[in-house]
Amino acid sequence: MSLFDIPLRTLDGTPTTLAEHRGKAVLVVNVASRCGLTPQYEGLERLQKTYGDKGFTVVGVPCNQFMGQEPGTSEEIAEFCSATYGVTFPLLEKTDVNGADRHPLYAELTRTADAGGEAGDVQWNFEKFLISPQGEVTRFRPRTEPEAPEVVSAVEALLAA
Repeated sequence: MSLFDIPLRTLDGTPTTLAEHRGKAVLVVNVASRCGLTPQYEGLERLQKTYGDKGFTVVGVPCNQFMGQEPGTSEEIAEFCSATYGVTFPLLEKTDVNGADRHPLYAELTRTADAGGEAGDVQWNFEKFLISPQGEVTRFRPRTEPEAPEVVSAVEALLAA
């Protein structure tokens, strides 16, 4: 099964898959509303606005596994993202990214090593996985800002291909 075929649910519970974004570059990010890295939503939204009409999308995946920093309901998460950061990119339902209940999407994504050669568990909120239209994955750790040169150049390379 490809990454694009793994069953997912949107924040409102509607069944979906990444196949909706097949042919695009997709940046999957586990997000949280009460984290020191939460301001990264601003950079994620700027990436969405800059590249969204060029074959790119951010997909946010709320996760409450890191010190309970995403405690809200789906409605509260949606309201926070919209009102605070003007988020226009799709959000999935709250999901476990590590551990026994790790979502199958993250079981696949976490097999990818980062720039230092380390694969395995998501370290914290705002870890980023850039999926090419062919399903290849590049991993960026949480402290890598969404608009860091290495992220932007990777997105632009996929869009130019």
